Formats: sequence, C-alpha cells, structure tokens
Amino acid sequence: MLIGICGGICAGKHSIQDFLVREHNFTPLHLSRTETPGIEKSASGSTVPNGDSSQPNGTPNSQTFATAEALVDHATKNWQANFVTTSIYDETIVEALAHRPFFILVHIDAPISIRWQRFRDRCATASLTPPSLEQFVLRNDEQLYGPSGLAALASRAQIKLLNSTTSLGHLHESLGSLNLTDQSRIRPAWDHYFMTLASLAARRSNCMRRQVGCVLVREKRVMSTGYNGTPRNVTNCNDGGCPRCNNAASSKGGLALSTCLCIHAEENALLEAGRERIGGGAVLYCNTCPCLTCSIKIVQVGITEVVYSQSYYMDVEAANLFKEAGVKLRQFSPPKEGLVDLRNQPESSLPLRIEESVGEGTKQ
Repeated sequence: MLIGICGGICAGKHSIQDFLVREHNFTPLHLSRTETPGIEKSASGSTVPNGDSSQPNGTPNSQTFATAEALVDHATKNWQANFVTTSIYDETIVEALAHRPFFILVHIDAPISIRWQRFRDRCATASLTPPSLEQFVLRNDEQLYGPSGLAALASRAQIKLLNSTTSLGHLHESLGSLNLTDQSRIRPAWDHYFMTLASLAARRSNCMRRQVGCVLVREKRVMSTGYNGTPRNVTNCNDGGCPRCNNAASSKGGLALSTCLCIHAEENALLEAGRERIGGGAVLYCNTCPCLTCSIKIVQVGITEVVYSQSYYMDVEAANLFKEAGVKLRQFSPPKEGLVDLRNQPESSLPLRIEESVGEGTKQ
C-alpha cells in the first residue's frame, strides 16, 4: 500500500504521516525539490522546518527520490510493503502514482485561521518571525490556485479529511477509527464489492422516498440486481407515477403502504432471478435492511443470508423473522470514503445494530 497525502500547509499532512509511521510501520518516501514554496517561509523568507519526524535523515527507513517515476518504481518492486508520502507537489506527481493499483490519495484540509495559528507556532519553535495573516492567505492562494494547482487534487482523493481539531491525541484517535490501512480500500473484499454494486444499483432508483439497491449472489457470482421504483410500463415514481410516494403526508412512518405502486429493490432482484435459479446458498446484499414485506419473500424463495448496510425502521421485526426462519442476517459497513470530519469520527454514528437490539441469537 502506498498512501499519498496532499493538502494545504499545516492542514495535518505530516501528522497523518507520523501516525502511519509510528502506529503501522509505514515507510516514508520523499521527493527532492529544488526550491521551497513561499507558503513554507517566514516573514523574512527563511524556510520554516515542518517538524516532521519522518523527514530524510529523521527516520532510518525513509528514502528520497529524484523523480516521481523513481519513487513509483521503488514502491512497485516492494508492493507488499507499506509506504506513505507527503511529497504531492503537483498533479503530475499524482498522475505518476495513480497508475498503480496499490495507491490511495488522501486529501486533508483545515480552516485557514487554524492553519495560520499552527504555522505561527511552527515559526515560534524555530525562532522565526511568522508572516502576517494577509501574507499567509496570499501565499496559500498561490500554492493552491497557482501553477501547481494543489486545490484541484482534492477532487481526485478517495478520502477527504477535515482536520480542525487542536488535539493531536484526538487526531490520532480519529485516524485509528477511520482505519486508513484497511486493505479493502485497495481491492474490495467480497462484502465490500457486492455492497458497492448494491449501492450503484440504488442510483437507478426512481422512487421519491429513498434509493434502495439490491444484488443477489450465489457462489460469489451475481445472479440479478434490483432497485426500487414503479413497475414496467408505469410512469416513474419521480414523474408522479406513485401518488403515495409523492404525497409527503401519506407516506410518513410507513402509512398507507398498501397504496404504494413502487416495487422494492429486493422484490425486483428476486423476480429477475426467479426461484428456480436462486436455489440454495444464495446471499442477498442490500444497501438498506429489508422491510418486513420483502423479508417474507426472501425467506420464501430460500435465501440463506442477508447482508445490509443502512438501518431501516422495522429492522427488529425483520431480524426476528429471519432468526425464526434460519436466515443469517448481518450488517456490513464499508470503510468510509469521501468527506470525513475528523472531529466527529471517534463517536459512532452507525445505527443500532441488529444484534444489539434483538439479543444474542442473531449475532454472526
């Protein structure tokens, strides 16, 4: 695994690198550069040390390369090792690294007022005069929106971190909870793979209430997919085809379900596959825990396991039915990607898990 970390000055790049080096034995890799950007200089133009303990000569295993291609070649030859680099100076470097399937790009950012205070502290440690806030903002704009174009790299990152915490311990706790080193970030495990397909199917949903996607699998092969929406040859729900879903009052809390014209994602997947094709050993992946109506049909066609990602309001009833019918039910939550606020990361935001709500019998 090779993790590249990019972002503005004092956003927390080197703190993440130090965490990976110390807690997970990552080896830091560096690219040499001919000049120091203005954003990394004091008011007088002196280079301000970044305090990175994994700088060249700071860690015995750290290595420096003249070009991004040389760094990539080294990481490729040792692809089973774990590396980290903060030497993301422009998009051409990302282009070179992104050709390898073991590369992950992480972007980190923080409010500019906090980053300026961190840089002032860094200057004080080095007995240097910090730039004024105005100077810092102008230099920051040049770094992010100038020729290097660092601001554009955020759109290419798989993980985007917001780091406004003032506690290094809190940052480390947040990073530990995020589990950046999860190998499924590189090559998804089967659960991750099929749940991603279910989430992708959900994007085809035309239901006005929620987007649900489902994948039916046997022996790790997809048999069918489904998403929720109105039946074939009926006006799409989002075009007014289902009066219930388009009436906010009548669709609250599961009211008037018998008037709903939308077929659920699970139902579509089961209809597409057919009972004879499903047979034994089939697993149903759904981005939302099945409702009770779908659960009855899942049991009837012989599904042996149901894997879901997001909770639903009738989870307990569905879980009790599956337990009685001998159908295994478990929740799978893939590692977080996209935008993550590190201030809230340690606090669990996951819904109540099935096994916590209906007792020991449903634990998997």
